[in-house]
Amino acid sequence: MTAPYPAPIFTGPRVEAAIIDLDGTMVDTADDFTAGLNGMLAQLDATETSREEVVGYVGKGSEHLIRSVLAPRFEAEHAQDRFEEALAIYQEEYAKINGVHTRLYPDVEAGLRAMRDAGLKLACVTNKPHRFALELLQQYGLAQYFSVVLGGDSLAKKKPDPLPMLTAAAQLGVAPEATVAIGDSENDALAGRSAGMATLTVPYGYNHGQAIQTIKSDGIVASLFDAAKAIAAHQSTT
Repeated sequence: MTAPYPAPIFTGPRVEAAIIDLDGTMVDTADDFTAGLNGMLAQLDATETSREEVVGYVGKGSEHLIRSVLAPRFEAEHAQDRFEEALAIYQEEYAKINGVHTRLYPDVEAGLRAMRDAGLKLACVTNKPHRFALELLQQYGLAQYFSVVLGGDSLAKKKPDPLPMLTAAAQLGVAPEATVAIGDSENDALAGRSAGMATLTVPYGYNHGQAIQTIKSDGIVASLFDAAKAIAAHQSTT
């Protein structure tokens, strides 16, 4: 696949690790989210949601997803009252269908393999609950590439806070400045930049419904394989 974007240019030392997002970066899970949310909404006697609505909410964790879906369907006070119930129902519903409607984005495994073969240490950092993230990685045969997997419930804070990125780098034994963060949303880029990492963004994910060009990163890569090539190009200059 040829990247339709200018080649990323990032400075810094030789890259030793990559921290990669899951939803919208490695796998398209929007239809799973929609199915899980509709199972929840049916039990709350609320109107269904759609993929188009859901993609604008993805990327900030389950709590944000639930609050965003409840907001237009209930009065504010009622939505808050139903939140805990809704979250519990959603987690039950999502557990039933995790991965059922999901698809792997093109060149994901090729990209991970290229990074691993180049000697990079790999971590997956997502705002998705850890157990669901691990299940998906195992289902698609991707877990083998990652020595660290952190979910949205693994630490006290989620992306865009830098804590998950810094924790992943520490667990990999790599300095943040020798790490590249790769994701599809502003949350990923903000978390990476705040942690002192280089950042790359993919154009095919969700990004809260906003254009990929609105994200401040070190470059847009058309796929994870293109990310691997961009990192290799950087290595040749360091």
